[in-house]
Amino acid sequence: MDKNSILLKKIEQCRKEMLNMSSQYGLTSQAVIQSSQRLDELLNQYQNA
Repeated sequence: MDKNSILLKKIEQCRKEMLNMSSQYGLTSQAVIQSSQRLDELLNQYQNA
């Protein structure tokens, strides 16, 4: 499995986690914000790869 495939899996996992937490805790909860920031970092890595 190449680097981009691994990164895409991480992005999808993080996205699902963020969506689950947002429905449970609300969009402005600290946990959702942190998850969103992790997703942003992963997307930036993918874009710069």
